[in-house]
Amino acid sequence: MNGKALLAGLPMYDTPALLPATDAFWAALRRALVAANVAGVPERLSRDLAPEALWTRPDLLLAQACGLPLVTLLDGRVRFVATPVYAVPGCAGGDYRSWLVVREGAPVRGIADLGGSIAAVNAPHSQSGANALLAMTAEIAAGRPFFADIVVTGAHIASLEAVRDGRADCAAIDCVTWHHLEPRAKAGLRILAAGPATPALPFITSSGTDDATLGRLRRALGRAVDDAPAACRALVLAGFVAEYAAYERIRAMLAHGLGHGCARLATLLPDPTARP
Repeated sequence: MNGKALLAGLPMYDTPALLPATDAFWAALRRALVAANVAGVPERLSRDLAPEALWTRPDLLLAQACGLPLVTLLDGRVRFVATPVYAVPGCAGGDYRSWLVVREGAPVRGIADLGGSIAAVNAPHSQSGANALLAMTAEIAAGRPFFADIVVTGAHIASLEAVRDGRADCAAIDCVTWHHLEPRAKAGLRILAAGPATPALPFITSSGTDDATLGRLRRALGRAVDDAPAACRALVLAGFVAEYAAYERIRAMLAHGLGHGCARLATLLPDPTARP
Protein backbone atom coordinates (compact mmCIF):
# COMPACT_ATOMS: atom_id res chain seq x y z
CA MET A 1 0.00 0.00 0.00
CA ASN A 2 1.17 3.56 -0.62
CA GLY A 3 1.41 6.42 1.86
CA LYS A 4 -2.03 7.97 1.34
CA ALA A 5 -4.61 7.91 4.13
CA LEU A 6 -6.40 4.57 4.33
CA LEU A 7 -9.67 3.44 5.88
CA ALA A 8 -10.34 1.26 8.89
CA GLY A 9 -13.60 0.21 10.52
CA LEU A 10 -14.79 -2.27 13.12
CA PRO A 11 -18.53 -2.15 12.45
CA MET A 12 -19.75 -5.57 13.52
CA TYR A 13 -20.03 -4.96 17.29
CA ASP A 14 -19.69 -1.17 17.26
CA THR A 15 -22.77 -0.40 19.36
CA PRO A 16 -23.10 2.89 21.28
CA ALA A 17 -22.34 1.10 24.56
CA LEU A 18 -19.14 -0.40 23.14
CA LEU A 19 -17.98 2.65 21.21
CA PRO A 20 -15.47 3.81 23.90
CA ALA A 21 -13.94 0.33 24.12
CA THR A 22 -13.77 0.01 20.34
CA ASP A 23 -12.04 3.38 20.05
CA ALA A 24 -9.59 2.47 22.82
CA PHE A 25 -8.76 -0.80 21.09
CA TRP A 26 -8.26 1.04 17.79
CA ALA A 27 -5.97 3.58 19.49
CA ALA A 28 -3.76 0.74 20.77
CA LEU A 29 -3.85 -0.98 17.40
CA ARG A 30 -3.00 2.24 15.60
CA ARG A 31 0.03 2.79 17.85
CA ALA A 32 1.25 -0.70 17.07
CA LEU A 33 0.77 -0.20 13.33
CA VAL A 34 2.54 3.16 13.31
CA ALA A 35 5.40 1.67 15.32
CA ALA A 36 5.62 -1.08 12.69
CA ASN A 37 5.97 1.58 9.94
CA VAL A 38 2.62 0.83 8.29
CA ALA A 39 1.82 3.80 6.06
CA GLY A 40 -1.52 5.58 5.89
CA VAL A 41 -2.95 4.40 9.22
CA PRO A 42 -6.04 6.56 9.90
CA GLU A 43 -6.42 8.34 13.22
CA ARG A 44 -10.06 7.35 13.59
CA LEU A 45 -12.28 4.49 12.56
CA SER A 46 -14.62 5.09 9.65
CA ARG A 47 -18.25 5.00 10.74
CA ASP A 48 -19.89 6.76 7.80
CA LEU A 49 -19.91 3.79 5.41
CA ALA A 50 -22.17 0.75 5.45
CA PRO A 51 -20.15 -2.38 6.23
CA GLU A 52 -20.64 -3.78 2.73
CA ALA A 53 -19.27 -0.59 1.18
CA LEU A 54 -16.33 -0.48 3.59
CA TRP A 55 -15.31 -4.08 2.95
CA THR A 56 -14.78 -3.59 -0.77
CA ARG A 57 -12.93 -0.27 -0.69
CA PRO A 58 -9.53 -0.49 -2.44
CA ASP A 59 -8.08 1.78 0.27
CA LEU A 60 -9.18 -0.47 3.13
CA LEU A 61 -6.50 -1.11 5.71
CA LEU A 62 -8.57 -3.12 8.17
CA ALA A 63 -12.19 -4.02 8.85
CA GLN A 64 -14.24 -6.73 10.46
CA ALA A 65 -16.58 -8.63 8.16
CA CYS A 66 -18.85 -11.68 8.41
CA GLY A 67 -17.80 -15.22 7.63
CA LEU A 68 -20.51 -15.89 5.05
CA PRO A 69 -19.64 -12.90 2.81
CA LEU A 70 -15.95 -13.81 3.22
CA VAL A 71 -16.50 -17.04 1.29
CA THR A 72 -19.13 -15.68 -1.12
CA LEU A 73 -19.39 -12.04 -2.21
CA LEU A 74 -15.93 -11.08 -0.87
CA ASP A 75 -14.10 -14.16 -2.15
CA GLY A 76 -11.10 -12.97 -4.15
CA ARG A 77 -11.89 -9.31 -3.42
CA VAL A 78 -10.26 -8.99 0.02
CA ARG A 79 -7.44 -10.59 2.00
CA PHE A 80 -8.07 -12.42 5.23
CA VAL A 81 -6.14 -11.06 8.21
CA ALA A 82 -7.22 -12.89 11.37
CA THR A 83 -10.07 -14.41 13.35
CA PRO A 84 -10.89 -12.92 16.76
CA VAL A 85 -11.06 -15.16 19.81
CA TYR A 86 -13.97 -14.17 22.07
CA ALA A 87 -14.31 -15.12 25.72
CA VAL A 88 -18.05 -15.74 26.07
CA PRO A 89 -20.25 -18.84 26.32
CA GLY A 90 -20.65 -20.34 22.86
CA CYS A 91 -17.11 -19.47 21.77
CA ALA A 92 -14.03 -21.69 21.78
CA GLY A 93 -10.74 -20.72 20.19
CA GLY A 94 -11.58 -18.86 17.00
CA ASP A 95 -15.07 -20.36 16.81
CA TYR A 96 -18.42 -18.89 17.78
CA ARG A 97 -22.02 -20.01 17.30
CA SER A 98 -25.57 -18.74 17.15
CA TRP A 99 -28.33 -19.12 19.70
CA LEU A 100 -31.81 -19.89 18.40
CA VAL A 101 -34.02 -17.53 20.41
CA VAL A 102 -37.79 -17.72 21.01
CA ARG A 103 -40.27 -15.98 23.29
CA GLU A 104 -40.00 -17.01 26.92
CA GLY A 105 -43.50 -18.45 27.07
CA ALA A 106 -43.54 -20.05 23.62
CA PRO A 107 -44.78 -23.66 23.74
CA VAL A 108 -41.77 -25.06 21.88
CA ARG A 109 -39.29 -27.55 23.29
CA GLY A 110 -37.14 -28.17 20.23
CA ILE A 111 -36.39 -26.92 16.73
CA ALA A 112 -38.92 -29.27 15.14
CA ASP A 113 -41.70 -27.49 17.05
CA LEU A 114 -40.98 -24.35 15.00
CA GLY A 115 -42.25 -25.91 11.77
CA GLY A 116 -44.79 -23.58 10.15
CA SER A 117 -43.68 -20.60 12.24
CA ILE A 118 -42.19 -17.25 11.20
CA ALA A 119 -38.44 -16.64 11.45
CA ALA A 120 -36.73 -13.26 11.73
CA VAL A 121 -33.41 -12.91 9.86
CA ASN A 122 -31.15 -9.90 10.23
CA ALA A 123 -29.74 -10.12 6.67
CA PRO A 124 -29.61 -12.75 3.92
CA HIS A 125 -25.79 -12.65 3.86
CA SER A 126 -25.43 -13.17 7.62
CA GLN A 127 -23.67 -16.30 8.82
CA SER A 128 -25.07 -16.04 12.33
CA GLY A 129 -28.60 -14.97 11.41
CA ALA A 130 -29.31 -16.81 8.14
CA ASN A 131 -26.80 -19.55 7.32
CA ALA A 132 -26.73 -20.82 10.91
CA LEU A 133 -30.52 -20.88 10.98
CA LEU A 134 -30.55 -22.89 7.77
CA ALA A 135 -28.02 -25.32 9.25
CA MET A 136 -30.15 -25.80 12.37
CA THR A 137 -33.29 -26.61 10.37
CA ALA A 138 -31.87 -28.38 7.29
CA GLU A 139 -32.27 -31.98 8.36
CA ILE A 140 -35.80 -31.41 9.63
CA ALA A 141 -36.89 -29.42 6.59
CA ALA A 142 -35.47 -31.95 4.10
CA GLY A 143 -35.78 -29.40 1.30
CA ARG A 144 -39.35 -28.38 2.07
CA PRO A 145 -40.51 -24.95 3.34
CA PHE A 146 -39.98 -25.35 7.08
CA PHE A 147 -40.98 -21.79 7.99
CA ALA A 148 -44.29 -20.25 6.98
CA ASP A 149 -42.54 -16.96 6.33
CA ILE A 150 -39.18 -15.18 6.73
CA VAL A 151 -39.02 -11.59 7.99
CA VAL A 152 -35.79 -9.76 7.08
CA THR A 153 -35.23 -7.15 9.81
CA GLY A 154 -31.87 -5.52 9.03
CA ALA A 155 -30.23 -6.14 12.44
CA HIS A 156 -30.02 -8.74 15.20
CA ILE A 157 -31.61 -6.38 17.72
CA ALA A 158 -34.51 -5.81 15.32
CA SER A 159 -34.91 -9.58 14.92
CA LEU A 160 -35.20 -9.94 18.70
CA GLU A 161 -37.78 -7.17 18.80
CA ALA A 162 -39.78 -8.94 16.10
CA VAL A 163 -39.76 -12.14 18.17
CA ARG A 164 -40.71 -10.32 21.36
CA ASP A 165 -43.66 -8.47 19.84
CA GLY A 166 -44.96 -11.51 17.97
CA ARG A 167 -44.12 -10.55 14.39
CA ALA A 168 -41.78 -13.56 14.34
CA ASP A 169 -41.42 -16.72 16.38
CA CYS A 170 -37.67 -17.25 16.35
CA ALA A 171 -34.34 -15.74 15.33
CA ALA A 172 -30.73 -16.90 15.26
CA ILE A 173 -28.44 -14.47 17.13
CA ASP A 174 -24.69 -14.83 17.43
CA CYS A 175 -23.48 -15.52 20.94
CA VAL A 176 -21.22 -12.43 21.11
CA THR A 177 -24.09 -10.13 20.21
CA TRP A 178 -26.30 -11.91 22.76
CA HIS A 179 -23.64 -11.43 25.45
CA HIS A 180 -23.37 -7.70 24.76
CA LEU A 181 -27.11 -7.05 24.88
CA GLU A 182 -28.52 -5.22 27.87
CA PRO A 183 -30.94 -7.23 30.03
CA ARG A 184 -33.95 -5.33 28.73
CA ALA A 185 -33.08 -6.37 25.18
CA LYS A 186 -33.28 -10.02 26.27
CA ALA A 187 -36.38 -9.63 28.42
CA GLY A 188 -39.14 -12.06 27.50
CA LEU A 189 -36.81 -14.19 25.39
CA ARG A 190 -35.02 -17.49 25.89
CA ILE A 191 -32.44 -19.62 24.10
CA LEU A 192 -34.02 -22.71 22.55
CA ALA A 193 -31.01 -24.31 20.86
CA ALA A 194 -27.40 -23.75 19.85
CA GLY A 195 -26.19 -23.66 16.27
CA PRO A 196 -23.01 -25.33 14.98
CA ALA A 197 -19.62 -23.79 15.74
CA THR A 198 -18.03 -21.82 12.90
CA PRO A 199 -15.12 -19.35 12.67
CA ALA A 200 -15.94 -15.97 14.20
CA LEU A 201 -16.28 -12.72 12.26
CA PRO A 202 -13.04 -12.24 10.29
CA PHE A 203 -10.77 -9.22 10.13
CA ILE A 204 -9.96 -8.37 6.50
CA THR A 205 -7.89 -5.96 4.42
CA SER A 206 -7.92 -4.81 0.80
CA SER A 207 -6.92 -7.30 -1.87
CA GLY A 208 -4.11 -4.85 -2.70
CA THR A 209 -2.46 -5.17 0.71
CA ASP A 210 1.02 -6.65 0.32
CA ASP A 211 2.36 -9.59 2.30
CA ALA A 212 4.61 -7.45 4.48
CA THR A 213 1.73 -5.21 5.56
CA LEU A 214 -0.46 -8.24 6.14
CA GLY A 215 2.12 -9.65 8.53
CA ARG A 216 2.36 -6.32 10.34
CA LEU A 217 -1.43 -6.19 10.70
CA ARG A 218 -1.48 -9.63 12.32
CA ARG A 219 1.32 -8.82 14.74
CA ALA A 220 -0.24 -5.46 15.61
CA LEU A 221 -3.57 -7.09 16.46
CA GLY A 222 -1.83 -9.32 18.98
CA ARG A 223 0.08 -6.37 20.40
CA ALA A 224 -3.12 -4.32 20.79
CA VAL A 225 -4.75 -7.09 22.84
CA ASP A 226 -1.80 -6.90 25.24
CA ASP A 227 -1.72 -3.09 25.30
CA ALA A 228 -5.46 -2.43 25.76
CA PRO A 229 -6.62 -4.97 28.39
CA ALA A 230 -9.54 -2.90 29.69
CA ALA A 231 -10.92 -2.32 26.20
CA CYS A 232 -10.51 -5.99 25.32
CA ARG A 233 -12.33 -7.06 28.48
CA ALA A 234 -15.25 -4.86 27.48
CA LEU A 235 -15.14 -6.28 23.96
CA VAL A 236 -14.68 -9.83 25.37
CA LEU A 237 -11.74 -10.09 22.99
CA ALA A 238 -9.08 -12.57 24.11
CA GLY A 239 -6.80 -12.74 21.08
CA PHE A 240 -6.56 -13.68 17.41
CA VAL A 241 -5.82 -16.71 15.28
CA ALA A 242 -4.99 -16.77 11.57
CA GLU A 243 -6.59 -19.87 10.05
CA TYR A 244 -8.29 -18.91 6.80
CA ALA A 245 -8.92 -22.54 5.86
CA ALA A 246 -11.34 -22.82 8.79
CA TYR A 247 -13.87 -20.70 6.86
CA GLU A 248 -14.33 -23.54 4.38
CA ARG A 249 -16.64 -24.97 7.04
CA ILE A 250 -18.99 -22.06 6.35
CA ARG A 251 -18.92 -22.71 2.61
CA ALA A 252 -19.64 -26.39 3.23
CA MET A 253 -22.42 -25.52 5.69
CA LEU A 254 -24.03 -23.24 3.12
CA ALA A 255 -23.79 -25.81 0.33
CA HIS A 256 -25.31 -28.51 2.53
CA GLY A 257 -28.09 -26.19 3.70
CA LEU A 258 -28.99 -25.13 0.18
CA GLY A 259 -29.18 -28.76 -0.85
CA HIS A 260 -31.09 -30.13 2.11
CA GLY A 261 -32.64 -27.27 4.05
CA CYS A 262 -35.74 -25.15 4.23
CA ALA A 263 -36.64 -24.16 0.67
CA ARG A 264 -38.03 -20.79 1.75
CA LEU A 265 -34.99 -19.82 3.82
CA ALA A 266 -32.58 -21.15 1.18
CA THR A 267 -33.89 -18.65 -1.38
CA LEU A 268 -32.41 -15.82 0.71
CA LEU A 269 -28.88 -17.17 0.75
CA PRO A 270 -26.04 -16.65 -1.76
CA ASP A 271 -24.77 -19.30 -4.15
CA PRO A 272 -21.59 -20.74 -2.53
CA THR A 273 -20.11 -21.57 -5.92
CA ALA A 274 -20.63 -18.09 -7.40
CA ARG A 275 -17.64 -15.80 -7.89
CA PRO A 276 -17.83 -12.00 -8.26
